Amino acid sequence: MPENSVNVIISGAGPNGLMLACELALAGVHPIVLEKLDEPSAEPKANGLVGQVIRLLDMRGLYHEFGGAPGVPRALPGYGFSGIPMSFAQLRENPMYMLMLPQPKLVRLLEKRALELGVEIRWGHELTELVRHDDRVTVSVTGPDGDYEIDTTFLIGADGGKSVVRKRAGIDFPGSTFEGSTTRMAHVSLPEELRTADRGIEIPGFGRLPFGHNRFEHGGFVFAELEPGRPIVATIEFDTEPVPEEVAMTVAELRDSVRRVLGVDVPIQPPHGPGPHALRRITGQNTRQAERYRDGSVFLVGDAAHVHSAMGGPGLNLGLQDAANLGWKLAAHVNGWAPTGLLDTYQSERYPVGERVMMHSLSQLALMAPGPQVTAMRKLFTELLEIPATTAHIANLLAGSDVHYDIGDPHPLAGYLVPELSIEIEGRAARVADLLHGARPALLVLADDTGFAELAEPWRDRVDTVVATSPDAPADALLIRPDGYIAWAASTAGQPDADRLMSALTRWFGAPMTS
Repeated sequence: MPENSVNVIISGAGPNGLMLACELALAGVHPIVLEKLDEPSAEPKANGLVGQVIRLLDMRGLYHEFGGAPGVPRALPGYGFSGIPMSFAQLRENPMYMLMLPQPKLVRLLEKRALELGVEIRWGHELTELVRHDDRVTVSVTGPDGDYEIDTTFLIGADGGKSVVRKRAGIDFPGSTFEGSTTRMAHVSLPEELRTADRGIEIPGFGRLPFGHNRFEHGGFVFAELEPGRPIVATIEFDTEPVPEEVAMTVAELRDSVRRVLGVDVPIQPPHGPGPHALRRITGQNTRQAERYRDGSVFLVGDAAHVHSAMGGPGLNLGLQDAANLGWKLAAHVNGWAPTGLLDTYQSERYPVGERVMMHSLSQLALMAPGPQVTAMRKLFTELLEIPATTAHIANLLAGSDVHYDIGDPHPLAGYLVPELSIEIEGRAARVADLLHGARPALLVLADDTGFAELAEPWRDRVDTVVATSPDAPADALLIRPDGYIAWAASTAGQPDADRLMSALTRWFGAPMTS
């Protein structure tokens, strides 16, 4: 390509933009990442990853590298919905995983990986304008050495809720803004004797409060010690007089808010150590979704495509899987084998997932509000969560394990994320996650004499075929997309399964090689 042209430009070097850059680089496409900040942000935002994104990291070989415990990712024994505790002890399949990883550290880890994969990240370079042509997009950039322009085939907006790419592309951002709440949060220091053995807090004159969200008639109180010696305290108040944005947030302001919510003083003091420390006030809550995630050669991922309440921690679970869904599809186009309509499936697959996250995050925010009606609803919801089927439904909703894509294959597994699976390849123990470290499609054959491996041979340049055995094989064979979703499955070897395999290979991975 010309010197001032590149196949893909990503605006935004947060977690979602960097994850997308890594996904592209694994497929041999090296984007340029533009970021207006001079260096990775140290601002504490998300405090960890929760849900099926943990399995995605495992599929890329990143789970242990990013701090996960040795072995297979272990599910949580319980979680909360708007501060209402849920136990997963009775669930046959538990989809809820968590990795405590502050967002600044996550960004640093993804930056390191992107650089190792050959991605160019331009810190201090801000995209300011875009002009679309028939076959390219010209972006205007302001950098440390002045302004310049660069052409690209695809432009990705990963630049947050106030996305310049989305605005310049003329993509509407409909939704709602709830004005009647104020959230305050900060890293603090607390007397050690207030901590409880189960990671909660014992407040003199009030009583014990568990880890996480707690709702009361005067607001919500959150306590979480995600890193040793760095507790976070937060409050959510409703119908209070908003504080002007120009007034700086302080620990004293948080302390006063805690007193209003709990009715007692809590000895909150500024945090120890060098930081960076969280100290934020958020007035109101936006819940919005881009009218479309794709507009020609322009795409949106993460907060540029959707913003919502952070309750339940869904943001990175949603955004990083946006990146995994889009990355291999963009790379297929750049590498010349994408079937017709492949890029359109980014919108059709990910938009409904964003809608569901907004639905459950709004529901949780509503259940935190004051009032006897909400109190009654919470009591009813608590009773419902004692029913295992209800708990399973909510767990799958929060984890994103209920996501089902219209893959075009009738097998019950098709369209779902591939299940955790132990396999044996030529006498060597492995897991299905190991097959996806390179972000390539994989045909996993788990039964003898199916003929499926031979059928996939004309796609060998882009699909890896693995013959293995498994004591708990869910099917005779699985065709797995790079994002971990099953594109085809066969429970018996036969001509109908073979025809469906050929159809799935062509639908998702293009025409076979001619020689």
